[in-house]
Amino acid sequence: MYENILLPFDGSDGSTEILHHASEVAHWSDATIHVLYVADTARDSVTVVENDTIDVLVEKGYDIVEEAAKTLDTVGLSYETDVVQGNPAPTIVDYAERYDQDLVVMPTHGRTGLPRHLLGSVSEKVVRLSSVPVLTVRMQPDETLQFPYEHILIPTDGSDAATRAAKHTLSLAASSDATVHILSVVDDAALGLDVRSTVDSNESEQAATEAVEAIASEANARGITDITRHVEHGTPIETLLDCIESNDIHAVGMGTTGRQGTDRILFGSVAEKTVRSAPVPVVTIGEP
Repeated sequence: MYENILLPFDGSDGSTEILHHASEVAHWSDATIHVLYVADTARDSVTVVENDTIDVLVEKGYDIVEEAAKTLDTVGLSYETDVVQGNPAPTIVDYAERYDQDLVVMPTHGRTGLPRHLLGSVSEKVVRLSSVPVLTVRMQPDETLQFPYEHILIPTDGSDAATRAAKHTLSLAASSDATVHILSVVDDAALGLDVRSTVDSNESEQAATEAVEAIASEANARGITDITRHVEHGTPIETLLDCIESNDIHAVGMGTTGRQGTDRILFGSVAEKTVRSAPVPVVTIGEP
């Protein structure tokens, strides 16, 4: 399913852990891993050593990708390494698009020593900007992730973006023979005070049911028969996290835009909250 997987890598604990998960995905799909270190040009890193001007971050980058290469050598994977300069998030996005990467794999935290809200910012910006699917993982120390994924959750609000994301996720599910869970959340609180009326509630639930059935139909067309449907009332992110926990979900696939007629930020905020808080890998699919 994937031929080229981009792994932005900074040598931190989070990136080291996700290297192993990316390796599993690459083995499964017979893909080449492209290990990328971005030397942040916003940081002052140029110095002079014995009359030679060097960029210490670039030099550090070559050491870091070499360490990743040693690990990949031990597992027999095809890989390439690269060190570039730039603003990390847009540079990663541009690199993925320019070199026809099929998937970007990142942890939701990065360089050791930075506050957590900064650690996650690069991954979240990549999720927001990338037209290439991004797999993010909120890694914990010594954590082992399930792969291939046996239970995959697809949230949907019936939008074109959700449908596009579902198609990618269904391909992943079909390739790994996974059970597909399809979730649509009726967010009563977002519809105003009159949502308590029976008519509005029924209409919202009907729309959610139709959104789920549309994805289920697509899943059946791809030969997926193990499907669980979820139509729930509640706050989208809380309901999604509850669904992950109660159904032993191994991965989530979702779009970064949402309901028809709204801008990127509405459903994007749900996607970013999911990336930030989900205890399982999240594959986000943006607009091409």
